[in-house]
Amino acid sequence: MTVTPGTLVLAGTPIGDVSDAPPRLAEELAGADVVAAEDTRRLRRLTQALGVTPKGRVVSYFEGNEAARTPELVEELVGGARVLLVTDAGMPSVSDPGYRLVAAAVEKDIRVTAVPGPSAVLTALALSGLPVDRFCFEGFLPRKAGERLSRLREVAGERRTLVYFEAPHRLDDTLAAMAEVFGADRRAAVCRELTKTYEEVRRGGLGELAAWAAEGVRGEITVVVEGAPEKGAEGLDAAELVRRVRVREEAGERRKEAIAAVAADAGLPKREVFDAVVAAKNAASGAVSGAVSGAVSGKGPAGPS
Repeated sequence: MTVTPGTLVLAGTPIGDVSDAPPRLAEELAGADVVAAEDTRRLRRLTQALGVTPKGRVVSYFEGNEAARTPELVEELVGGARVLLVTDAGMPSVSDPGYRLVAAAVEKDIRVTAVPGPSAVLTALALSGLPVDRFCFEGFLPRKAGERLSRLREVAGERRTLVYFEAPHRLDDTLAAMAEVFGADRRAAVCRELTKTYEEVRRGGLGELAAWAAEGVRGEITVVVEGAPEKGAEGLDAAELVRRVRVREEAGERRKEAIAAVAADAGLPKREVFDAVVAAKNAASGAVSGAVSGAVSGKGPAGPS
């Protein structure tokens, strides 16, 4: 007898206010053969709030067991089960468990569908006050400072609005790193506790936001950052051009390529950017030479006594 494969359902769950749950979520929770949840305790609170009792088997599916549990769930799907996947908040597989299972199901020609729900990415983007016509989602940045800076340098010239998730205890370091790479005046918005009682959207330059976050921030955080200026943007002084070249050099680009890329991004002749870099280098060399000469002649500034 031929068994008809089942269906994998990815269900969006509320990012804060439980009343945002889509009506179909309750139906799927009640009718699924298997409910795979990132945290079964949170699932229990959600079903209680919705007045739903799952008829199917409830299993955990989180980062720690995702690789091992995926084959089990695929076997259920191949056998004809309807498997519902939910995470703690938002849509499965978007910075949450789910990608492995979707990829494995697709490989087996199993139908995959979704129950659309709230999204922290789109909600923060809409509330940010920044351009929304083109954007890219960057997820969580690396925890290590060096890797974080490297990742940010990769998108320093990205013109689309950028959206990130971040843990509250790392927010100040992340914003400071963004200010260093993107510039302290680059506009951004920190969206905290979206749809919850203490929802807050803090807007400003990255430098200003980094100083604010240094005092301590709590809650679920989504950061939205303005994209790089368009070509031909006005107001890029020599210091900013030199800073952009330096960022690219630190990311591994040769100076010639870095100058060409910065010039293309700013809509300027390469010679103008090259001259700015040379002038900055000469100014730095002159300052060092003057300090050494003054120290040797005894006319330099006195050191601490």
